[in-house]
Amino acid sequence: MKLLFVADPLGDLKPGKDSSVAMMRAAVARGHAVFAAEARRLQVKDGIVHTCCDALEVRADDDWYRVIRTDTLALTDFDAVLMRTDPPVDTDYLLATHLLGIAEASGARVLNRPAALRDFNEKLAILNFPQFVAPTFISADATEIGNFLAVHHDIIVKPLTEMGGSGIFRLTRADPNRNAILETLTRRGHRAIMAQRYLPAIAEGDKRILLIAGEVVPWALARIPQPGETRGNLAAGGIPRAQPLSPRDREIAETVAPWAQANGVFLAGLDVIGDCLTEINVTSPTGFQEIAAQTGHDAAAQFIAALERA
Repeated sequence: MKLLFVADPLGDLKPGKDSSVAMMRAAVARGHAVFAAEARRLQVKDGIVHTCCDALEVRADDDWYRVIRTDTLALTDFDAVLMRTDPPVDTDYLLATHLLGIAEASGARVLNRPAALRDFNEKLAILNFPQFVAPTFISADATEIGNFLAVHHDIIVKPLTEMGGSGIFRLTRADPNRNAILETLTRRGHRAIMAQRYLPAIAEGDKRILLIAGEVVPWALARIPQPGETRGNLAAGGIPRAQPLSPRDREIAETVAPWAQANGVFLAGLDVIGDCLTEINVTSPTGFQEIAAQTGHDAAAQFIAALERA
């Protein structure tokens, strides 16, 4: 196969941690050709979406790639186009999904589907599964969020478009910075945010569960917060610990998997704290390398094999 990764600058990717790097290595190991481009290089010419892209030699060490050549190719020239650009899901990101949607309409196979990337906000998507969700409130109104806090006493608030733990705060009624935090996150009442009841089970980790082409990866990656930290995200210093899925983890994953597949989400990363689903990540789910290093389960090879079957 000939695969195009629409990703962040290659020099910014961490070869020992990044799941996109793991996918590229697995693809090359199985005999496929790998190309990469940034979303800003997408262009439409005569109604056809093209990109200036780099053909890559991909290696196993820290000096993990070399650009063999640079071409301008139509996205329909590839067997699959993998959208792996990290959030924030801002205007530039959304415009890229529109261009990818035009390519898809011309016959390109884009994963995850551009419409899914637009339609399923990673925080709000959990509301499709209320049976698994902790008490949750969405609003731009700081007073209403304060009322939610008065009921639940201890909550998490977070923006709807960020990743890696950015902008996440734990609030209690006694927090002297409560009003300032809510004013900042809501942009003084102009942007909705999410508030959720605090889940003490975060001490045991924010579990990442991967879904690949409707199949549940049998290992979760629990991301354990550092002492004194609320967030388990790896980008916030969380400690990764691979572990088998609990019965509740599997129940959540097997419920979400058919929904994801039906909606064009080839790869999803579910975040589960204790028994509660907290996010459904569809942009650029991670955790492949940590799971492989600790368990031997090669999720990247599973991903490429699923891509071959598709």
